[in-house]
Amino acid sequence: MVYAPLVPTAKRTDEVSLVPIPTRFFVTSGRAINKTSELNAFDLALLKAGIGEQNLVSVSSILPDGVRQVERRPLPMGAIVHCVLARHGGGEGEVISAGIAYGFREDGRGGYVAEGHLHGTQKALKEFLRWRMEEIAHFRGVELKKINYRTEELQIPMDHYGVCIAACVFLK
Repeated sequence: MVYAPLVPTAKRTDEVSLVPIPTRFFVTSGRAINKTSELNAFDLALLKAGIGEQNLVSVSSILPDGVRQVERRPLPMGAIVHCVLARHGGGEGEVISAGIAYGFREDGRGGYVAEGHLHGTQKALKEFLRWRMEEIAHFRGVELKKINYRTEELQIPMDHYGVCIAACVFLK
């Protein structure tokens, strides 16, 4: 297979695009507990987030030029879905959090998503995510508009497993 070189200044109006560029995205999250396993709790959290019947492909954290946020929508069963996914699991008595932060550049040229997870509260996670977003902007020498957050926190009961997830789901 032959790949075309990626050009950072390429426009969406190229005659032929060899790579899909998302035009929309939605943000979702879920959390779940299960007595059997952490994997079952993960499956339940995905279902609660509305992305449990899809094949998820993890991607990095760039919001392309012109992308717009939309409300969560149903996706076809078995669809291959690209997303930035934060996931954290744990066991009895633990407090866990997972989430994402996202924001657009001041210059209007797209934006960024940061994912994170920790043993601890949503408040601590939001501080960590804010720091990550500030670093992302700093590395690139850009300013961000408002930073948005989607986080989940879970106190896992005794004799259970738990999982928190958050995702930025890209759509064509």
